[in-house]
Parts: sequence; C-alpha cells; structure tokens
Amino acid sequence: MNATALFLTFLLLLAADIPRATRLRPADSSPNTEFSHTELPLFSTGPDGEGQNQAPAAPQGPRKPTLQPNTKLELIRYVSGEFAKATKALPAGKEGFLLYVEKPLNQELLDRAVATHGAAVHAGDQVQITKLDFRDHTIIVDVNGGGRGKKRLMDRVHIEMGGMPTMRSSTDAQQTGPPGLQPGAGSTVYLEFNKTIPDLTPDELKKMLAPFLDFTRQRSASVQWIDTLPTDIRKAIQERVAKVGMDREMVVAAIGKPGHKVRERDSEGNDIEDWIYGTPPDRTLFVRFTGDKVTSIKQFPQ
Repeated sequence: MNATALFLTFLLLLAADIPRATRLRPADSSPNTEFSHTELPLFSTGPDGEGQNQAPAAPQGPRKPTLQPNTKLELIRYVSGEFAKATKALPAGKEGFLLYVEKPLNQELLDRAVATHGAAVHAGDQVQITKLDFRDHTIIVDVNGGGRGKKRLMDRVHIEMGGMPTMRSSTDAQQTGPPGLQPGAGSTVYLEFNKTIPDLTPDELKKMLAPFLDFTRQRSASVQWIDTLPTDIRKAIQERVAKVGMDREMVVAAIGKPGHKVRERDSEGNDIEDWIYGTPPDRTLFVRFTGDKVTSIKQFPQ
C-alpha cells in the first residue's frame, strides 16, 4: 500500500511539474540591444512616408544643459521666417531691446527705448522673424529686417588662394526677410540668459518672445510659400529630403541650414558650392549647387 501511494504521488508530481516549468519560463522579451539614437530630420527619409506632414516633435530623452548644434538648426528652421502679431511697440535702432529671460518684461524700459529711438514696430502689426543669431548668453532676434543694419563686409568676403576653396561665414545664409523688408529698418530683441543658452525647442523660444509677439493664429510662413511649389518639390520638403533641382531656399526649407559651406570653381569655370551637413567620419550629407540649383547629393557613409 505504501509503495502504491508513493508511486502515485510520484506520477502526480511529475505531471504537474513539467508543464508548469514551461509556463513559468519567461517569454523571450529581451530588449533589442542594438544601438539606437535620434537622427536629425534631414536623414529621416523612410520610403513609407510615416510621419510626413507632421509638425516637428520636441527632442525626446534628457535635455542637454547647453544649446546643441542640431537644436540650433531646428530653431533657425522653425522660428526664423515665421510670422507673428506684435502685441507691443518695438524700438528701432541697433540697440534694440534687451529682455532678461528669467525676469518679467520691464514695460517702463521698453516705453523709454521706443520714445528714444522711435517705433520700428507698432502694436497690432504683422511682423516676421527674419534672422536669429546666437552668442554665449544671448539669442539675437531680428524682426522685420532687424535694427542692426547690413552685415559687415568681412562677413561676406570669400578668398581663394591657389585654387583651394575656403570656408565662408555662416552669416551669408541668414535671412534678410522678404522683399520690402530692408536690413536695419526693423527692430532687434536680445534675449539674455544668466548662463549659457540652454537646449531649447522652437515652441520654447516662441514663448520667450511672447511678451512682444503672438504666434498663435498666424499661418506659418513656410506653409504659405510651400503651396506655390511644384508637387515633387513640395513632397520632398514635406519628407525632409534634398532633391536635385532645388534652389537654396528650398533646401533650407527641407533640411535646414548647413553646418559648413565650401565654394570652388570647376574646370569649366562654373561656381560650385557644397553645403555640408554633419562631420566625417559620422554620417555626412553633401549637397552641391552649380549656380543656383542643386546638381548632386551625396551621403557618406552610404
């Protein structure tokens, strides 16, 4: 009797243990350990078109303590050129108006600046952000051409020695505004930080300008302009890719401003300009202009 009981007990334990061991084994859900990272929009060119026609999303993950090069390009791309409605008068002249980001607007100082230098912008005017410059602790925002006048001659000088191309100042790619907005005829706002400029999203920069400018209910400048473009060019801009045949304005709308530019001449004497996105040996995009149009696009590594 005892032997029979022991035998039956053994069978019950065996039948219960084997399938349970299988059920208790965790599913193979180990995360993919392949390295992944967020790319700049200019490289997100998936053929399935996912994410097209969507507003740029804020960067994910921990924010950097200082403004990053790719973030700076995002600010230039999505803020420079945008329209807004002025909620306060802004002064003319190169001194513009200084706003400490961490402090509320000093209305008395603003009124004094407008009274001293005159109003380049009046409350209720529709205005356009025409240029962004970045210093260690300051973002300089030109409105309607800014109040700082034309660029210095040295910002536009390009010298070639021995046929070797030289880098040009990045300021020559900055916008001066649409026709009718002359540099120096508008106003300039200086956003001053008490430390190095932090990493910002375009929306955060617009909020900092909210004491002067209202961006709500204003149609994006890029949307107004893009509606006039050929279908293939419009599609490329929406997909954030450069395309042969584009001009410089179209390329900036599609993939932003380049980190570097190089100019040279080919064997036939044609002016060639390469716009370089990225830094070798990392993935780097070369967009070549012959005259005013893109004639080749190369990416390394492939």
